[in-house]
Amino acid sequence: DLRKALPAGEFELYYQPVVNLVNNEISGFEALLRWNHPTQGMIAPVTFIPLAEEIGFIVPLGEWVIRQACAAAARWPGDLRVAVNISAVQFRNAGLMQVIVGALANSGLDPTRLEIEITETVLLENKETTLDVLHQLRALGVRIAMDDFGTGYSSLTYLQCFPFDKIKIDRSFVKDIADNTGSLNIVRAVAALANGMGMTATAEGVETREQLDRIT
Repeated sequence: DLRKALPAGEFELYYQPVVNLVNNEISGFEALLRWNHPTQGMIAPVTFIPLAEEIGFIVPLGEWVIRQACAAAARWPGDLRVAVNISAVQFRNAGLMQVIVGALANSGLDPTRLEIEITETVLLENKETTLDVLHQLRALGVRIAMDDFGTGYSSLTYLQCFPFDKIKIDRSFVKDIADNTGSLNIVRAVAALANGMGMTATAEGVETREQLDRIT
């Protein structure tokens, strides 16, 4: 079913807004992949992405996501960015750089409006090769974000090896921020860390006014 879904047009991208709390305006969107299965309905990535990575299908699927996201963002007002998550399996594919460059060229999207999100898992494998690709992307003007920060093993080390543009604070710390002082302190500490290193910080999964008030 997964292999047939791409040519059948069953995948869809949804765009989650990223809000700049300094001016309370939307600064861009994160592309979120969903599978609209003909019999099972809408399937979330947590269900099918691990399988797609296991069988190697994440490579063509990821290429489709990059092309679609760039094409969509090219139609938005010029100050809005689009963020796309890239998996470790995609980084193992030698053609990733060409895919991104091609998507930018075909869509006409300015590279500075594309943001690539990676987790530290990407850096655990072929670290030097990955860093080389990241530097090539940075040279184009593409922004690089560290996703799911705080949930891995050595994120602080990776912040030293590459100058990320953004740290994304994992939603597991945000969901109970209104009730858990520990989570609140972690969010504030990571935001301060990002600021001190010249990076921006994004808190994932803010869904209530109370969570927003705590973060600000």
